[in-house]
Amino acid sequence: MTSAATGGGWFHPRQPRGPAERARCKSARHVFLVSRAWAALLALGAGLPPALAQDEVPFITTPDRVTMAMLELAGVGAGDHVVDLGSGDGRIVITAARRFGASGLGVEIVPELVVRSRASAQAAGVAARVEFREQDLFVTDLDRATVVTMYLLPEVNLQLRPRLLALAPGTRIVSHDWDLGDWQPDRSLTLEVPEKAIGREKKSRVMLWVVPARLHGTWCSGTLRLRVEQRFQRFSATLEERGRAAPVVVFDGRIDGTRAATDGGPTAQARLRLVGDVLRLDSASHAAAAHAGRAFARSAERAGAGPAGCAD
Repeated sequence: MTSAATGGGWFHPRQPRGPAERARCKSARHVFLVSRAWAALLALGAGLPPALAQDEVPFITTPDRVTMAMLELAGVGAGDHVVDLGSGDGRIVITAARRFGASGLGVEIVPELVVRSRASAQAAGVAARVEFREQDLFVTDLDRATVVTMYLLPEVNLQLRPRLLALAPGTRIVSHDWDLGDWQPDRSLTLEVPEKAIGREKKSRVMLWVVPARLHGTWCSGTLRLRVEQRFQRFSATLEERGRAAPVVVFDGRIDGTRAATDGGPTAQARLRLVGDVLRLDSASHAAAAHAGRAFARSAERAGAGPAGCAD
């Protein structure tokens, strides 16, 4: 399942596709047990026998060294609020609090595991900093999250992707084994995990995404217009000046939270930074160097706007 995309390459939140999908997403055996145990069967290259009842599917935990790798890859610290979607026995949230000083929320829809997680948090001495809820992960409020962790099936990740992209720029997303489709991770690593309960190779892949700011569109500053095309964390920008036939400069690169920069090389270099509703050109080379320090406002559709979106 994929999300609808606009022409600009930005993916918008989608509501679940009717009662059947909502029922499937809310099913404890589908979202929790299937997300983990079907992952095991898929990793083994096997299908689930039709006669196997979902109640017989086992609970698969995230190995401890993978838990640590996920939190370290995200750079979790005392100022972070970690939300674990499908938190199981609570180990990721508890480890984030105990080892890194973070606060956290674990969301799980199997009641027995929520009870176990709360008891484990109490025993670890972190109950004041963490919370565990029996809740559907698709309706969980993610606004407080600075880090989101997941160990879910690919199709569930893709259903969550629009909501993840809508989070505050700079929010870190970490997934164990399963990716986010064509939204490529910013960093990834593969671990040897001999004790892993699933898979033939006994390896785990951990992937990190940093939510990019929404820069796509036209930005205006006096006689200048900056047109940005964005596809997830990749961008291409064209700086134009009124009365000039050719662009001042064209450059492309990567967005990291609220900052964007070119990749290096022989072409023009530039660094951009989103501050509130203003996009600043912090530095630039070549023909754009004279415009370094300029602040651009996002263009709005309005009467009197020129063809590129800035007032003439």
